[in-house]
Amino acid sequence: MTSRDAILSKIRAGLGAKVSEAERRQIVNDRLAARARHLIPARVKEKSPHQLLALFRGFLERESATVLEVDSRQQIPSAIANYLRSNNLPARIRVGGDTMLTQLPWGSEPHLEMLLGRAQPNDGVGLSRAAAAVAETGTLVMASGPDNPVTLNFLPETHIVVVEQANLVPAYEDAWDLIRARFGPNGMPRTVNFISGPSRTADVGGKLVMGAHGPRRLCVIVVKEPASS
Repeated sequence: MTSRDAILSKIRAGLGAKVSEAERRQIVNDRLAARARHLIPARVKEKSPHQLLALFRGFLERESATVLEVDSRQQIPSAIANYLRSNNLPARIRVGGDTMLTQLPWGSEPHLEMLLGRAQPNDGVGLSRAAAAVAETGTLVMASGPDNPVTLNFLPETHIVVVEQANLVPAYEDAWDLIRARFGPNGMPRTVNFISGPSRTADVGGKLVMGAHGPRRLCVIVVKEPASS
């Protein structure tokens, strides 16, 4: 018997459970399949898309993130260029293979240099697309993969994230529904990261330090037109 088996055996004995008890196993399977909702905060119940966006934006801005709203995907390159200029940041961005991002009209901002692939240590600005966004806490849901490498979430000092308003949902449970619908029950991403602002810590001497564990700047671009595939 392994240590794991010994521990589980003691737990079963304490609960009076049997390994082969079909009824207990069926209860667990039914509970997993039902995906029961937890308590949903009142602040996101029965809210309009406009109200959810205002709540989402408010949470992020209180955490020192920048939130930009554009009417269409065509405006994303200009929004990025203006943000970089206004913050005196280099016009050089790293982006994964997400076709929505790579097929944007980058020619409208010819001075912007776009590099493809996962983030490298010397990349100053990373660009990602969020799989979903959660209004209840102002959180971006990032699904890893070649389209949006997880390294973009952590390595560059500046992280720009595009999210469609159609994928802004009230609660975390709704975000998981979007993830399951997109990837299927057997194709979930290896990593799902939740981002609610720039990296920060005040662990040492109570002094706030930005960028301690990841990007020191976060810019979120909300696209108001219907989401693409």
